[in-house]
Amino acid sequence: MDTSLLVLGIVIFLALAFDFINGFHDTANAIATSVSTRALTPRRAIIMAAIMNFLGAIMFTGVAKTIGGSVADPTKLTNGIDVVIATLIAAIIWNLLTWWFGIPSSSSHALIGALAGAVYVGAGQDKLNWSGFIGIVEGLIFSPLIAFVVGYIVMLILKYIFAKRSPHTVNKGFRTMQVITAAIQSFTHGTNDAQKAMGIITFALVAAGYQDHLEVPMWVKISAATAMALGTSIGGWKIIKTMGTKIFKIDPINGFAADISGASVIFTATLLHLPVSTTHAITSAILGVGSAKRFSAVRWSLAGRIVITWVITIPISALLSGLIFKILF
Repeated sequence: MDTSLLVLGIVIFLALAFDFINGFHDTANAIATSVSTRALTPRRAIIMAAIMNFLGAIMFTGVAKTIGGSVADPTKLTNGIDVVIATLIAAIIWNLLTWWFGIPSSSSHALIGALAGAVYVGAGQDKLNWSGFIGIVEGLIFSPLIAFVVGYIVMLILKYIFAKRSPHTVNKGFRTMQVITAAIQSFTHGTNDAQKAMGIITFALVAAGYQDHLEVPMWVKISAATAMALGTSIGGWKIIKTMGTKIFKIDPINGFAADISGASVIFTATLLHLPVSTTHAITSAILGVGSAKRFSAVRWSLAGRIVITWVITIPISALLSGLIFKILF
């Protein structure tokens, strides 16, 4: 077998492995509130999330093109395949570590940071597209802030509208609505997060000379969507527990507000071709909703630990991928 084809096969395997891990790592965020309020049983939530993730993943490619060409130009890298291998190994290691400790960190941050670190070490800083990289990081930073504000405002509006209604009646109605919003949130997760593995595979195809454009082949779409759906079917119980029960006590009306807020921010980013952290968007929406419900109800110590993980993910992933590149190549 041609060596270059074998190496490309390794890259595709690692990319799909990353997408699979992303499925049980990040998709847990999308269904955490609906599971915690018992709007859905864990089994039904996971099956629904897997299906909606798959549908979302195959319908959009704009984010994949951003990932594939904004951090670096794969046509200008003589060792692009090596860069991608170091990137994926580093991102997978960080995802598994944070999953093991039940910390809802960002797979997007891990992948972008790792790609930047591998390009910097493997090809030199002149091959790193700093403007593209900074633009992506800005989107990753601002999206959770926007999600927090949206969640806060949505919850305030709902509190005003239903202030005179019986809490039991309100929560019963919103428990049903949560089934819909959990499906929407899982769909939007697929439209953005699955694109990242597609973008990396396309980056590798261009770097290896198998195609000369950043259009995502259909087989890449289906493979990435399937890997994420399979990962989703495994479930990320540790992260579901953190998101759904430890930040603050979530009632169905809170879960609805958080779901619709997070989904709106993620889908807007997808339409703008911006890779955002679905983890950050959903977590920040939950924090915003909790603050509107009662500021003191939020466990800010846990929120602080999550934020610290957000801050350190990009630099640690970059250092890790750079080190892996040095060791392997």
